[in-house]
Amino acid sequence: MALTAGIVGLPNVGKSTLFNAITQAGAEAANYPFATIDPNVGIVEVPDERLNKLTELVNPKKTVPTAFEFTDIAGIVKGASKGEGLGNQFLSHIRQVDAICQVVRCFVDENITHVSGKVDPIDDIEVINLELILADLETVMKRLQRVEKLAKQKDKEAVAEFTVLDKIKTALEEEKPARAIDFTDEQQKIVKGLHLLTSKPMLYVANVSEDEVADPDGNELVQKVREYAANEGAEVIVICAKIEEEISELDQEEKEMYLEELGISESGLDKLIKASYSLLGLATYFTAGEQEVRAWTFRKGIKAPQAAGIIHTDFERGFIRAETVSYNDLVEAGSMTQAREKGKVRLEGKDYIVKDGDVIHFRFNV
Repeated sequence: MALTAGIVGLPNVGKSTLFNAITQAGAEAANYPFATIDPNVGIVEVPDERLNKLTELVNPKKTVPTAFEFTDIAGIVKGASKGEGLGNQFLSHIRQVDAICQVVRCFVDENITHVSGKVDPIDDIEVINLELILADLETVMKRLQRVEKLAKQKDKEAVAEFTVLDKIKTALEEEKPARAIDFTDEQQKIVKGLHLLTSKPMLYVANVSEDEVADPDGNELVQKVREYAANEGAEVIVICAKIEEEISELDQEEKEMYLEELGISESGLDKLIKASYSLLGLATYFTAGEQEVRAWTFRKGIKAPQAAGIIHTDFERGFIRAETVSYNDLVEAGSMTQAREKGKVRLEGKDYIVKDGDVIHFRFNV
């Protein structure tokens, strides 16, 4: 399931540098179920220590991590919603992503000019967020005109949609994103069909200098971004895009040594991948056998047949049972055989909701 987060930002905030790091650290596309990748899409492996442990236990011929996509969105400038700069291209690309990672400049460098002449991350955020709001407002107004006539004729579906659209219009006019509005489950279905830019979950990526990456709390600009994000319930990830680009060219051992020298326990890219994964409500289950140990991405809340379908549609169509053990129980037991002996392996049916860390063997018949 190729879910993707779009990387957005004003010019000269480090967006391109970060995307270069992603593509250089990228996974081999052919290893994954989705092999056709556009030039502006970078695939990265989702870091997961559990996969390494399962590999030690099972000793398979190969190990395949799950992957995540990042899309580089055309640069945004003030007036993008009206077609300024590459505005129309940015809007079309951003509609296709599932979440937005907004890169914000939190470093001062006289050699790198800022598009507005000063470094002010809150101003940058507000420029981009306002462009998204204005684009959505135009979409909502057009849709309202179509639905209003039917709503006046007491068409039930039109009345329901009109109520939702009017609610969104009011929020957008107050410069609030659609994701900040509370909707019922039924209304949420209508919202989903509108494909609004401001209904997509947002993650802020504070790009700091090399000197500040080990102690970002000392950076006043980062603090401002955190305060802003907290008000809308969003998360902030602190990275140094320049460092990420440098370490993307190193092997694993060199990368670990370099991070240790910098006083960082985890790369910014790894933090970004995990945060984006979490933002979209994604989780991982594993398959483990002699041929391969593999991680699979799924949306939290799906049932066993749908999880099986991620591997192959035949698995879902002919689903019989899911032989399941939790990762922790398997590691504690030491092997699948011992896990069975201890009664930790369960046979789950069609209504079983798959959990993060489940190790599953699907039984099916087509």
